[in-house]
Amino acid sequence: MGKDMVIPRMSGQKEMRIALFINDIQTEKVTYTTNLFAITAINRGHEAWVISAEDFIYDRDDKIKARARHAPKSMYKSAASYLSDLQGPKARIEEIVVDDLDVLMLRSDPADEIGTRNWAMSVGIDFGREAMRHGVIVVNDPNGLSSARNKMYFQTFPEDVRPRTVITRSRQKIKDFAKEMGNWIILKPLQGSGGKGVFLVKPEDMSNLNQIVDALSKDGYIIAQEYLPAAAKGDIRLFMMNGHAMKYKGKYAAFRRIGAEGDIRSNVHAGGSVEQAIITEEQLELTKIVRPKLVQDGMFLVGLDIVGNKLMEINVFSPGGLVNAQRFEGVNFAHAVIDSLEHKVDYMRFYKRNFCNAEMATL
Repeated sequence: MGKDMVIPRMSGQKEMRIALFINDIQTEKVTYTTNLFAITAINRGHEAWVISAEDFIYDRDDKIKARARHAPKSMYKSAASYLSDLQGPKARIEEIVVDDLDVLMLRSDPADEIGTRNWAMSVGIDFGREAMRHGVIVVNDPNGLSSARNKMYFQTFPEDVRPRTVITRSRQKIKDFAKEMGNWIILKPLQGSGGKGVFLVKPEDMSNLNQIVDALSKDGYIIAQEYLPAAAKGDIRLFMMNGHAMKYKGKYAAFRRIGAEGDIRSNVHAGGSVEQAIITEEQLELTKIVRPKLVQDGMFLVGLDIVGNKLMEINVFSPGGLVNAQRFEGVNFAHAVIDSLEHKVDYMRFYKRNFCNAEMATL
């Protein structure tokens, strides 16, 4: 594929049947990236069903089905009108056969289910695996996602791209690590997302270290991470698709996130703000280093969180913020995503759905 990730449509392109799996249709928000994908697919003449965690069915005929929703119109100009229709009484509600879909996009975040609906954490992976067996293209690959259920997955990438890290429940190990790092460290839970439970521990905070560790360890293991001073200026969310930095019409799908004053978290829903990002060769080098594993694991679309010359996190479940990238760069990056899915569907038709899902996910 070309450097700009622009994929020409094949002649005779047929309508695709896509389903997007999310945590809960009724809790979706206008700014969510999933809406952008659905609207773009619908406006291009495709079906874009939406499935919540409680909607799957493994039926007696060994088929995977789902009680799914579809917005009623064939064209949408805004996410607000689309989501209003999808969540309201105008929505088409049908029991669809998931096995007959062309594409199933897994866009739920298991971390959002912790403590409230633990049963829902692996639903997409489990039913996605079954749909995959029946020839549906499932992205990101369910087996790859299964190995990435918590932040331990990040440690499987080369140390060159990530901060120095210790994962433990031991107070003493964390104290030793803090001393090694000059008593500047980040502490966060192994399981979680959205900046929840993230602490910056500075030299003057060391007297409270025991209390912080005790609070975090109630939920499991703790990540103790080297503090990167560049984090004070925020981070960059850069999207990767098919193992490459995502670029469409000459623009990178990226934006900069800046934490609220006095808050180390740059997550937008944790009070941060956003601005346009400038992507450097140093940051593109990071994408080249992580590419082999992302491709091996069938990670079609991911979000890299970059601070300086290091990655803070790789988001593989439901990387968000594409709307922000679109706003700053002036292009609809969802077209690149749908372009790529159209090609994958054509490849599968040529090969009669007989292709390795992990390979197809990043082809």
